[in-house]
Amino acid sequence: MQAFWSEILGTATLILLGAGVVANVILPRTKGFDGGWLLINFGWGLAVFAGVFTAYKSGAHLNPAVTIGLYTADLPFATLTGPEGRVTATIEPTVSNMFIYFAAEMIGAIIGAVLAFLVYKKHFDQEAPGATKLAVFSTGPELRSYGWNFITEVVATFVLVFFVVVSGKSPSGLGPLAVALIVVGIGASLGGPTGYAINPARDLGPRIAHAFLPIKGKGSSDWAYAWVPVAGPLVGGVLAGLLGAAYS
Repeated sequence: MQAFWSEILGTATLILLGAGVVANVILPRTKGFDGGWLLINFGWGLAVFAGVFTAYKSGAHLNPAVTIGLYTADLPFATLTGPEGRVTATIEPTVSNMFIYFAAEMIGAIIGAVLAFLVYKKHFDQEAPGATKLAVFSTGPELRSYGWNFITEVVATFVLVFFVVVSGKSPSGLGPLAVALIVVGIGASLGGPTGYAINPARDLGPRIAHAFLPIKGKGSSDWAYAWVPVAGPLVGGVLAGLLGAAYS
């Protein structure tokens, strides 16, 4: 249960700050309006940084693709240490634990999206295209081609999850900062076609929130596209887990 609540809090932190930076850049009359793609990239990277520290009790997955990647690689979901570095608890990569993580990540993502909406409520009330308001919550392709968009999400997520799987064996003490920088790099290099969901909970949870929140002029939640940022990252996570296990 500690891990369950840890993932909820960490994922809520991730989405609050991540959706928040998008809102700040694209919604009308904000201080950060038109701040650009790199501001969004760095904002999401710092959101990951904060979320990872918040969710330390659960190993800070924050992402079903990471969870399924660790499960595929047969690596512990979390190893907690006490005084003097002694291991006090290990969360094993079982099917039941995997679905507990999935549930917590989805709940946290919805909570974070609702909080971001409350922070920017007056800006959501301003006149703006429905697609712009949806973009605060979830991703969408610049050029819609479901097959190619799917491949983009698979590749981008593979980069993230493979790093997570193998980084524990690398001689680095960067930890959460390294993951945050990887997310910034993915956004800057691979994020252009789809907006780089690289996380099913990050896209689906806020999309659900968009569907039920009273957003003025919100338009469609674009459910026709919603499978891409869910299926693509999950496939990318599995591939990264398999290759990561073989590589290690």
